[in-house]
Amino acid sequence: MGQVRERILDVASDLFCRHGIKAVGVDAIISQADVARMSFYRHFRSKDGLVVAYLERRDEAIRVWFEKQVRWLAPNPRDRPLVVFDALALHFRSKGYRGCGFINAIAEVANPASDAHGAAAAHKRRFQSWLAKLLREAGLDEIWPADLLLLFEGATAAAVRQGTAEPAHRAKRIAALLLGTLEPRRIQKRPSTPRR
Repeated sequence: MGQVRERILDVASDLFCRHGIKAVGVDAIISQADVARMSFYRHFRSKDGLVVAYLERRDEAIRVWFEKQVRWLAPNPRDRPLVVFDALALHFRSKGYRGCGFINAIAEVANPASDAHGAAAAHKRRFQSWLAKLLREAGLDEIWPADLLLLFEGATAAAVRQGTAEPAHRAKRIAALLLGTLEPRRIQKRPSTPRR
């Protein structure tokens, strides 16, 4: 049972990332996952239910990836609020990077009352809380996490448009000014690929 659910989620994740949520129908997911329609609906009551499960799984994978990368890139907690942008640059260089799945989901599922929109927005709230924690641990003023998230999201949109990681580095310079800190050197480590 669990393997079937994971296979459906794997296929849906790949299709949603490559084509978008609205462009992918349940029939395509069922066909590529090689499962019976009844089996699909036993695990997910609707496409919306599948989209929420996809976003929740992606939320956990992306947050774990960023937390791991930031700790690896910056052993000193004082450097971590800015190193988030180095991790973002590594993420931009991941194979098949197509932008932020949560921003894309919010744009595609524009109704704020929908469960999918709510799941994507919840990811952003959790990510902002993590930024607040990094600021607190660095001994920096906690009033800036929403501003860091804004820079993070702006860099994400610019990276998709430009096809480079440079927006993450520019966002880091702006964040350094905002936080009143000296920008640490640009860190160039090899990324591990975040799970979709």
